[in-house]
Amino acid sequence: MQEPEEKKIALELLETEQAYVNRLHLLDQVFYTELMKEAKTGKTVPEEVVKMIFSNISSIYQFHAEFFLPELWKRMEDWNRNPRIGDVIQKLAPFLKMYGEYVKNFDKAVELITAWSEKSPPFQELIADIQKRKVCANLTLQHHMLEPVQRIPRYELLLKDYVRKLPPQSPDRGDAEKALEMIFMVAKHSNAAIAEMERLQNLWVVYQRLGLEDDIVDPSNELIKEGPIQKISTRNNSTSEKYLFLFNNMLLYCVPKVIQVGAEFQVHLRMDVEGMKVRELKDTEFPHTFLVSGKQRTLELQARSGDEMNAWIK
Repeated sequence: MQEPEEKKIALELLETEQAYVNRLHLLDQVFYTELMKEAKTGKTVPEEVVKMIFSNISSIYQFHAEFFLPELWKRMEDWNRNPRIGDVIQKLAPFLKMYGEYVKNFDKAVELITAWSEKSPPFQELIADIQKRKVCANLTLQHHMLEPVQRIPRYELLLKDYVRKLPPQSPDRGDAEKALEMIFMVAKHSNAAIAEMERLQNLWVVYQRLGLEDDIVDPSNELIKEGPIQKISTRNNSTSEKYLFLFNNMLLYCVPKVIQVGAEFQVHLRMDVEGMKVRELKDTEFPHTFLVSGKQRTLELQARSGDEMNAWIK
């Protein structure tokens, strides 16, 4: 008898889950535990740093090892009598929100490993020592840490496949479809959390370049475009190098600082986007010129090319 397709996929889910729990065990019970033990002696790295690197890996490991994997085992042993996994995955889905924290922290964790490996040779040696063990399969700590980041998309793919292969009258159809919907929402939640974190990080970097001026720093702002621009002075027919930051609510007209200590730019003028008008100027002497007029004042600006001018106007 050929095994039904949906059972093969359910078995693949079980096998990959077993391998995944082994990987989580390595991260939590080996890397985290041993690095924490050394940190407590005060010789390698502060305990706080180890906690920050591994985020909430312990909760993730316990959930998969003590709940999800045993539940899957029970299901597969009983498959011939009760061929279903949809309800177990529905129980799993809400807990996958735990991954949001781990995934958001991932880049920071990798940065910390790099920074502390340079700062603390004993820290680096301990990681290298664990990486040499057979259980690590010649892979780095960073590589193993990527596994939880990739696990939710993997569930989504396997479950999609499972739902596709289910016979129309299968007793698991309703549960499996609902489970897939839940996993899809969790994956979206996780991706949205990452996107929002990246947006805030990029925004913070921009604010630092601008010298963290109080009235500019606002987490709800959105940076739309930035870049160098020439300011045309009609008085003496000359141009000077300036720099623009366009946000959803304001245009910052800046001067690059010569001595770059702290901030990179000085804000010369802040214009509200509300009520602002922008139009191209046909100037033979200064091509690619456009006019920005707002409540505060009017600027005559020159871009480096026609395309660049159109991009700013748009």
